[in-house]
Amino acid sequence: MRLALGTQRVLLILLCVAGGTFICSPSQARPRNIAGSYECTQVRQHGNLAPCRSAPLVLKKDGSFELRGWEGNYQVDGDWVELSDSVLKSRAQIKPGHKIIFRYRGKDGPVEVIYERRLAALDKVSLG
Repeated sequence: MRLALGTQRVLLILLCVAGGTFICSPSQARPRNIAGSYECTQVRQHGNLAPCRSAPLVLKKDGSFELRGWEGNYQVDGDWVELSDSVLKSRAQIKPGHKIIFRYRGKDGPVEVIYERRLAALDKVSLG
């Protein structure tokens, strides 16, 4: 059975659109609301993990944040959150398990700071 040239073109276009939708669709939907209090749990430097004693990162529902006296606004873009004020910007990756990971180049090489969201329930605080 032979299809008309116009029908072949329509089928080809439909296949391309369907294939592009499948390829470009996100593999895992992420919630856009990441507001909450995140505790600094670990710092990785020189391949070694160490406990973190930094102040918590607080992402407020109104789009503002607080971190060690630094205040500003944040925006979520896919798997990334960008914190900014009128002068500075910092970008961190959002990971499964309510984690936010900042990566930057310190004076001794790459540094990774891991924050995890704390969920309070029935007078218990746990990593969530």
